[in-house]
Amino acid sequence: MAAGLEAARPAGAKGTSVIRAAGGVVTRPGETGLEVLVVHRPKYGDWSLPKGKALRGERDETCALREVEEETGLRCELGEELATTRYDDARGRAKRVRYWLMTPIAGDLEFRNEVDDGRWLSIEEAQVVLSYARDAQVLRFLEGRAALV
Repeated sequence: MAAGLEAARPAGAKGTSVIRAAGGVVTRPGETGLEVLVVHRPKYGDWSLPKGKALRGERDETCALREVEEETGLRCELGEELATTRYDDARGRAKRVRYWLMTPIAGDLEFRNEVDDGRWLSIEEAQVVLSYARDAQVLRFLEGRAALV
């Protein structure tokens, strides 16, 4: 299993289910190094990594690719698994999100569904813009790779 960001406490009380979600750290080469796509969700007023809930019976990898395409218009190639975050959502439900490194292979950047804007940023800029520390921590797994682009 890939290195992950595991919660300090187990998510979900005994007898409750954990909401499964998955997403992508979508990257591209930029003029000054690796760039990461961050998206704005007007419903929550936040900046995050593209992600969403898994459908019943859907594999997490399939969910990650589907959600990224639905939110950004980009069809991506799945890379290595980067991290897993666990937290309670706004309604107090336990949620687990698995993230994979992704590279766009087709499509045009077009924001839809729950997303109305997005930005390609350096890893450092993205860590500042992202609304949640848990999302910024996922990007730590990319540090040092910017020099490879």
